[in-house]
Amino acid sequence: MSTTASAATASTTPPSTVPAPPSRRRALLRRLFAGEGFVALLIVVYVIALSPFAQGMLSERNLLNVLSNFWPLAIIVIGQTFVLVLAGIDLAQTAIINLINTVGALLVARMLEPTLFQGSVLWNSVIGPEGGPLGGGWPGIVLAVLIVVAIGALLGSLNGLAIARLKMPPFMVTLGTMLLFSAVAVWLTRSENVTGLPEEYIAIGQAQVWGALTVPAIIAVVLGLAAHYILSRTPFGGWLYAAGTSRQAAIISGVPYKRVVVTAYALSGVFATVGGLLYSARLEAGRPTLADDLLLDVIGAAVIGGVSLFGGKGSVVGAALGALFFVVLSNSLNLLNLPFTLVFIVKGLVIVAAALLDVVRTRILGATR
Repeated sequence: MSTTASAATASTTPPSTVPAPPSRRRALLRRLFAGEGFVALLIVVYVIALSPFAQGMLSERNLLNVLSNFWPLAIIVIGQTFVLVLAGIDLAQTAIINLINTVGALLVARMLEPTLFQGSVLWNSVIGPEGGPLGGGWPGIVLAVLIVVAIGALLGSLNGLAIARLKMPPFMVTLGTMLLFSAVAVWLTRSENVTGLPEEYIAIGQAQVWGALTVPAIIAVVLGLAAHYILSRTPFGGWLYAAGTSRQAAIISGVPYKRVVVTAYALSGVFATVGGLLYSARLEAGRPTLADDLLLDVIGAAVIGGVSLFGGKGSVVGAALGALFFVVLSNSLNLLNLPFTLVFIVKGLVIVAAALLDVVRTRILGATR
């Protein structure tokens, strides 16, 4: 009788009072904190909470401004994702931007002021009062873009070679090259901004195709889709995740680790170059200090987007959403007219929170395996 009664009691227990199995609770936590949906929800909540205080935040003009800042940053963050998935880091991205955007501007400038640039090592060899050698129309612009993209890939490859072949720590290598490349950018331009850029070059960063669809948007979407395909559909993407999860296990399994490292840093350099060119074209000038304040935004955006600092985890969609969050954050702080010191305090707290979120994600993912 007691057994029957117990069975009857169990059968009549309301389903709502039965606690969810631990595995189900972990799965819910994983879906909440480890997926791209968390970042999308964070953006929506943040906009709803701040829009009553940040006047004009939801206006069409401001939304277009947010998008114009989003596309180049998203490209740079996606490039950083290749390296972070590998359990590395590329601090030199911003320095590559500084160097490449000034070199590109020097190549296509239509005129240069002698009093500003005649002390440059490139004066009367590559540049002169009439500007650079490739500013005479679309063929020259395209060639200049190809040249600087190749230089960006080369600079990234040098970082990868130092890390893979010489077994140097990624942090130290890219910290050193960050200082080196930035110094070269200042040296080439004597710390002067390069103006007088042709309309064809400026169009790369500003031209509208239809409505809000701009050339930077098309470039960012194409590169994003290509990066997503590389990470999710190619052997190289699988090697990246494997090497980021466990380098030794990946090497034992046959992953060409050194080649993967060099390629990842080369891609980081290429994406940084393209993002820097878009920034430069939109600002209508080459600036040797263009990306000096951009590094923490790039790293913070990637981590908030689910790209782990510990390696082995991350996606292009998450990285792009993280970039969007940082652009919205910066935009809202500007609309609130906060002092620049307070802006840096808020961004610093957000980056610390992103690092904490990365730790939480890592523990949740580890508990669900």
